[in-house]
Formats: sequence, structure tokens, C-alpha cells
Amino acid sequence: MTKDPQPQRKPENCAFVIFGVTGDLTHRLVIPSLYNLAAENLLPEKFCVVGVARKGMSNDDLRDSLLKGLREHATRPVDDVVAQQLLQCVTFVEADPKDPPSFDALHKHLDALECSRGTGGNRLFYLATPPAAFAPTAGALGRTGLLKEDNGAWRRLVVEKPFGTDLASAKALNAELLKIAEEHQIYRIDHYLGKETVQNILVLRFANGMFEPIWNRNHIDHIQITVEERLGVGHRGGFYDSTGALRDMVPNHLFQLLSLVAMEPPTRFEARAVRNEKAEVLAAIQPQSEADALKNSVRAQYVGGRVGSEELSDYRGTAEVNPDSTTETFVALKLAIDNWRWAGVPFYLRTGKALASKRTEVAIKFKQAPLAMFSGTPIDRLSQNFLTIGIAPTESIELQFNAKMPGPSVSIDGVEMKFRYGDYFKAEPSTGYETLIYDCMIGDNILFQRADAIEAGWQAVQPLLDAWKKAGSGGLELYRAGSEGPLGADELLRRDGRSWRKFT
Repeated sequence: MTKDPQPQRKPENCAFVIFGVTGDLTHRLVIPSLYNLAAENLLPEKFCVVGVARKGMSNDDLRDSLLKGLREHATRPVDDVVAQQLLQCVTFVEADPKDPPSFDALHKHLDALECSRGTGGNRLFYLATPPAAFAPTAGALGRTGLLKEDNGAWRRLVVEKPFGTDLASAKALNAELLKIAEEHQIYRIDHYLGKETVQNILVLRFANGMFEPIWNRNHIDHIQITVEERLGVGHRGGFYDSTGALRDMVPNHLFQLLSLVAMEPPTRFEARAVRNEKAEVLAAIQPQSEADALKNSVRAQYVGGRVGSEELSDYRGTAEVNPDSTTETFVALKLAIDNWRWAGVPFYLRTGKALASKRTEVAIKFKQAPLAMFSGTPIDRLSQNFLTIGIAPTESIELQFNAKMPGPSVSIDGVEMKFRYGDYFKAEPSTGYETLIYDCMIGDNILFQRADAIEAGWQAVQPLLDAWKKAGSGGLELYRAGSEGPLGADELLRRDGRSWRKFT
């Protein structure tokens, strides 16, 4: 029997300003998330949405476009009354960082809305734009004073990923943003942290006395973090070919999972303490020389094959992809964390596109029990003990352990205990952004990345970027679309006497 959750407080009145309002991210995730919050009565009492783009359009045209996107991407049936209440508070402003007067006009528009709608001067600026526009847009906001906090009003800036393309660019972007806003105003968003199972990693570890005492090098053999996608690059060839699997996934999504799994217990469950520990564990990732980076990594690119019922062509045959591209669509890594808790425990990470299955999971492999009492019997090889946290497509926690099979003789088999969120907790489907947007509005940045954590993540992968650039096509493996990935990923673990957990 589940308990009713504690009621959530409503955010303070505010204006929600979306740069890139005509783009895919806004239509696919941001507006559906705002709709879901509205349906749960979790938007401010006095609230307005201001859409900003470089090309002009009328308020009505924008509302029609957003409604169409909402109907297409909604995670639950759309209530027309709720949708219209949300969309009636939407207005449009044409603005471009290259056109300073347009941001002055945006300033006046927001001032007028605050008088007419009573939003109290609180403003949330969401950069749903290409990464190249982050710094110019933030700079224009700073120039016009739109990020200045005064008279008790707050101003917050939400920045999407990717946050930089390497260590140098991440540092430069942080420096630009911190010139015009304080760290507490900047919300570097990663939608993975909006997933219930990801947030539950903290609860699983620190609210259960059975787990924390064994969450260390004395009991854990190794940890696997897997993010696999069945989809290929699709229509994002131009973006992906300049990015690749490493930049696209590792310093953000995979390192967020790693930091939650490996962090030390925070002194209390609040933003500063949690973010301190997450940053510390990322900074403790063992530095690698370029030679070690090549030894402890696998990069690969898919060639044509069948994924389910769909035939995918070679990655290099994708529109806007260089025919001689050496961009990786799959990466596997072996990392170590230099601290007392994790000394000697390898962390294996892998992510890729056009694979046989879609799944995101963290698998904790516990050390094998001593076999002395079973020596010389048919059961002297026990099943592996895994605690697996499933994040997608099924949110779950599974524990694999050994049990005696029925019968007069001692025969042992591996069994599983499974907990699935959907079976126990009845919740409406969500985009994963609702929690994050709500937290932005209430000023809780516990689930958002801080500047030092961002830079620590890029510091860990920079040797890989440098080594791969020098190697060119050397060392780049190929794997067939619809397969389990390159053979080198299996070899990465096999040479340590280990293997990837089989997906069941």
C-alpha cells in the first residue's frame, strides 16, 4: 500500500521566458512539461510565458504552433481547458543578441507584463537554443540588466546541454556566464536528472541501512553504467558529426549517474551539500595519459544493418555526415576513482546508437562469495550478484542472488527480485522535465550541475579527445546496426576477467 505524497507548494509568481520558442525542444519537451505542471496545479498563481525567437510571428500563430506540438508530444490526454489556460498567457517577442535594441524591447515587454499580470518581477530565462547561442544570449540579458536581482525579485538562467565541447570551451562558457550572473542563478539542466529512478539512487543508497554499509571497495567488484539507443543519428547528422557519442553523452548523462552512485554521503539533503559531494567524486576520477586513455577506451561507428523492422544505412551515408568521418557513435570506457571508498573498483561506461536494444541502467556487481564450503560440488560456480537500477525503458530496481532449488540435493540457481515503479506507484507519464522546471521556479538547484562539476567532467574526458584526435581513424572500430556493439567493448572487460551484464 502506497502513502499519499506530501503536497507540493506552488512556485512564486513569475514570467517564464523561452529563447528558441519555435524549436523542437520547446515543442517536444518544455511546453508539454509546463502543461503537465498546470494539470497538477503546480504552476504559479500569476504566471506568463514569453516566447522569443529571431523571426517574428503573432501571438496567435505561436499559440497555435505550441498547441499542435502539445497534442503531438503530450504524455497524457490533453484537457482543452487546461491547455487553453496555459496558452492564453503566452506572448511572443522577436529578439536577436546581434540586435541590441531588440533586447531593450524584450525588457519593456516584460515590464509591461509584470504590471498587467502581477508576476512580481521574478523571471526565469530558459535557453532552448543551439549551444552557440548560449553566451551571446546570456550576454545580451546581462547588458540590459535582465539578470539583475533587486527589490526582492529573483532572476534565473537555465542552460541546456551540451555545456561546452571540451575542457577549454566549458571553462570559457562558465567564465562568460559568471561575468553576468551569480552561480546560484545559473541552472545547467540535464534531463536525465529529472527521471524518478535517477533521483531515487540517492534514496536507495542513503535511506536504507542495508545498502550503505556495503557500498564500497570491500564488497563491490565493479560498476557498469549503460546508456544504449536503438535509434540512429536520423536527421541530426550535421550536429552529431561534430559532436559524437563521447561529447554528447559522457560528461553529462553518464557522469551524472556516476556521481550519484559514487558520491560520499552529504551532510544533509540540500543543494549545497549534495552538489559538493557530486563535484568531489568527479574531481577524483583518476587522470589518464593519452596512452592510458587509448588503452581504457573503445570507440566505434555503426555500419548498415537492421534495427527491429527498420533498415539503417551506414553512419557515413547519413545526410550531412562527412563521408570520411571518424566520429564515434559508440564509446566504452574504463575509469577509476581515486578515493578511499572506491580504490581498486573499476567503473565501466558505455553508450551508443543503432544498437539492438534501448536501455539505461546502472549495474552494481558485488564480489563473489567464498566457495570453500561448496568446493568440489556441482555448484562451485555461483551466479553473479548484481543490484541493477533500471532507468529506461522500465524504471526498476532488481537484485540478483543465489537460492537453493527445490529437491533433496543442494542445487543452486540465480534468482531475481524485481521492483518496478509502474507496478507500485501510480503516477501520470511525464517528460522528465517537470521536476526540473518546477525546481527552477522554486529555486532548488540540487539536481543541477555546478561550474566546478562541469569542468571536472570535461577534465576526465579531455585525454580521450586529445588521443582520438591524434589517432584519426586508427583504432576506430565498426559495428553493425542492430547488434550488441563492437567486439572491443567486450574485450575491455574480458581482459579484466569480467563481462557486461546481459540484458533480460
